[in-house]
Amino acid sequence: MSGKAATAPKTKKEQGIAVKSYLVFYNVAQVVGWSYLLFQLAWYFISPPKDTTLWEYVKLTVIIFQNAALLEVVHAALGLVVSNVFMTAAQVYSRVMVVCLVLLATPTAPLSIGLPMALFAWSVTEVIRYSFYALNLLGAVPFFLIWCRYTFFIVLYPIGVSGELLCIWSAYQHAAATSMWSYALPNIFNFTFDYGYFLIGNMLAYLPVFPQLYLYMHAQRKKVIKGEGSSKKTK
Repeated sequence: MSGKAATAPKTKKEQGIAVKSYLVFYNVAQVVGWSYLLFQLAWYFISPPKDTTLWEYVKLTVIIFQNAALLEVVHAALGLVVSNVFMTAAQVYSRVMVVCLVLLATPTAPLSIGLPMALFAWSVTEVIRYSFYALNLLGAVPFFLIWCRYTFFIVLYPIGVSGELLCIWSAYQHAAATSMWSYALPNIFNFTFDYGYFLIGNMLAYLPVFPQLYLYMHAQRKKVIKGEGSSKKTK
């Protein structure tokens, strides 16, 4: 799903400067990576390279920085940040699944109109999110960035989710026509797997999850923006 945790994970005080420095480095590296992806996306449409698809143009950047988000599950599991491991894993899973099990797995998904939609929403969201996290660790988050963090999602989340679903649907159409990545019975392992059903299952999972996340972010926005605005007035 395009949305990530609504608030910045907190470091444990007793872990000190080493962990804090590492987390700042991680978040800054992600800002740089997603900023570069946003630049690639813009440049591709401003000056399209010959005989190169969008996915071929940005693939390496997406693979590196999207999969780097798996470290956030490790951070939570090791207690480097105070975050729920299961929730963090669930948030990271949807995008990693789209990249590794949809875009890399089928020839049709990278050609979907959903790809530029997802990439645009992901990159803008992540530049803001990781900037917010890095500056929060340093105790220097400007109100403008807080406002962006809790406002841009209103448009970016629906765009990102729509893009992801379009990519998955495109992959499903190819899977349904070719039975690729499917393993049917009978076989020596007495096991069956249908890649098409796997994709449909993932699409259906968006139905209960996205509305809850979206409404939660709206509630957080109301609380955070109102709180920040009140604190500014009292200073």
